[in-house]
Amino acid sequence: MEKEEKVINYYVLCNKLKNVIRTGWKDWSVQRERLESVAEHIFGVQMLAIAMKSEYNYDVDILKVIMMIAIHELWETVIWDLTEFQISREEKERIEHEAVHNILKDLIDGEEIENIFLEFDGHKTKEANFAYQCDKLECDLQCKLYDEEWCVDLNKQQSCNAIENERVQKLLKENKTWSEMWLQYDKEVIPYDENFKAIINYALDNTLRKIE
Repeated sequence: MEKEEKVINYYVLCNKLKNVIRTGWKDWSVQRERLESVAEHIFGVQMLAIAMKSEYNYDVDILKVIMMIAIHELWETVIWDLTEFQISREEKERIEHEAVHNILKDLIDGEEIENIFLEFDGHKTKEANFAYQCDKLECDLQCKLYDEEWCVDLNKQQSCNAIENERVQKLLKENKTWSEMWLQYDKEVIPYDENFKAIINYALDNTLRKIE
């Protein structure tokens, strides 16, 4: 296969992510004319990482972080978006790793790129841990933005798997809104550091959409 064909094949495959809508928003029946795609999520995480690095002076290689984020959803070009409530973590990881390997195997730098993906997935290096927190926080903030548009009716969630989760139920019963529930849920289950928790707390206490 010629280099030009490899470049085009990889680009066309990744281009699919512009049209893959994030599963979580569909599961929660978010009512909006246009919902966030996986590609838009990736962009949001990258912009959030840049801002977090800037304001909190993290000792990370930000270019490596941006690379990690760029490819962290690569598997969704093949098997689409899956949530933690649809499949076990172990099975999800196996499927993801196999898909990424197959996607990258024809690229000259494929092994190097795959190793960066695996580093992100391991959450053990400082760059991977930082990128992982950015990934989770971006979803929480997007959730709050949708809630500020009144896009979710908690009384119309008959087909939502997540709403059956015990912790989710507990938080909702505490009279929290949809986004407050998710912000608090992830604050409890994601190993956010103090800076990321500060952003969560700000989002809980403030309206985010101040500038249009």
